[in-house]
Amino acid sequence: MRVDFVEGRILGSLIEKQLTTPQQYPLTLNALVLACNQTSNRDPVTSLDEPTVEASLATLKEKGLARYVLPSHGRSVVRYRQVLDERLALDERQMALVAVLLLRGPQTIGELRGRTERMARFDGTEDVERDLEGLTRGDEPFVARLARRPGQKEERWAHLFGDESRAAAPTPEPAPSSGEVRTVAPTPATGGPGDLRGDGRRDEVESLRKEVEVLRAEVDALKEALGL
Repeated sequence: MRVDFVEGRILGSLIEKQLTTPQQYPLTLNALVLACNQTSNRDPVTSLDEPTVEASLATLKEKGLARYVLPSHGRSVVRYRQVLDERLALDERQMALVAVLLLRGPQTIGELRGRTERMARFDGTEDVERDLEGLTRGDEPFVARLARRPGQKEERWAHLFGDESRAAAPTPEPAPSSGEVRTVAPTPATGGPGDLRGDGRRDEVESLRKEVEVLRAEVDALKEALGL
């Protein structure tokens, strides 16, 4: 189950709003664009436009990860909801962890606990780690513990839904026994697990490519508005 950066940002935003503002959920296209481009709780901060988000929503619908909610009960526009939790049988706490990882990239257990406070309740970092470990089990794990890099005091965790994330993950091994955690180990192809958002030249190039795509979409929209 793979998603690109924009699709991941959309899924993370939908989950976040579902858990924090259920009265406003599902989201309209405009509300979803604003959620994706928030300057708080997002890393990196984006400036996605409506056509870009709408196109990615169509792709997510094809993948069975999002649904359109047609107007009803006084609502006049189409709204959008995620179904990642249904596809993967995630509970509320697991959804919160996945959302924060999709929205902010690799993080420590302490960071994850603090950043999921508005979405789910964890009694301590042990609860966070227990749920993360649960997400590593199965034939296709959803998250992975990153090996600690020189100078780092704490290990970080990352989601494995994106193509770049999977490229950095080790070759699949037999399912771990109870209590065992899969760890992303350094490989010659990637030079180590690194920061899945930007470590290594390949990740930087990919990030720049996506920024160019966003800028191109904005320029095209401006030209259309000006009649050029």
